[in-house]
Amino acid sequence: MQEIKAFNEQRAEIYWWLSSLFAKELTTEELDKYHSPEIRAFLTGLGENATLTQAIESLVDALNRLQVREDAQLELSADFCDLFLKTDKHGALPYASMYIGESGLLNDKPAQEMAELLSKHSIAVDENLNEPADHLAIELDFLGNLIIRSNELEAEAHMNRAFEEQARFIEGFLLSWVPQFVTKCQQHDEFGFYAAAARLLEAFIRLDLTYLKGDQA
Repeated sequence: MQEIKAFNEQRAEIYWWLSSLFAKELTTEELDKYHSPEIRAFLTGLGENATLTQAIESLVDALNRLQVREDAQLELSADFCDLFLKTDKHGALPYASMYIGESGLLNDKPAQEMAELLSKHSIAVDENLNEPADHLAIELDFLGNLIIRSNELEAEAHMNRAFEEQARFIEGFLLSWVPQFVTKCQQHDEFGFYAAAARLLEAFIRLDLTYLKGDQA
């Protein structure tokens, strides 16, 4: 059980990290950390899993090109704004409601369902993230919290039920729209940093779902 809980901590940290990428623009200090040996070692470690290799290679390539990109932080912030804060026509708005239901139209149902889940589990949204509950960063943050909460369990049967709940969330609240979101990122992110991050996100949640369903081999 201790090995499972340690792995749960790693899983949650990855979801929180991915959530942060889509929550707001990277600061100069945050961007500098991506060029540090520690972060590069972390990415290399993730890339050792064959399922994640190509996405990690794309992300590292974008990071390497950022090192020689003029005004890198400002330009990356502009990429974030163009992709995630403007219009769906030329970007990839990170809301489930843009991809579920009526095509390309914001609707309340995904946000309401996510808000109900947050309330049910008494998980608060970061007050600095003033977004509807179906924002990608909120859904990923919630999943990280759900995983960490399961570490309070001691019985194997209870952990198995927690895994089933996490798997249902990934299938119902993420894989129901993230693939379309990834496609939009690839279409509109010319530089490629956020397209690579989105690609990594999809690869990781698919890998995690396989783990949760007991098909680790």
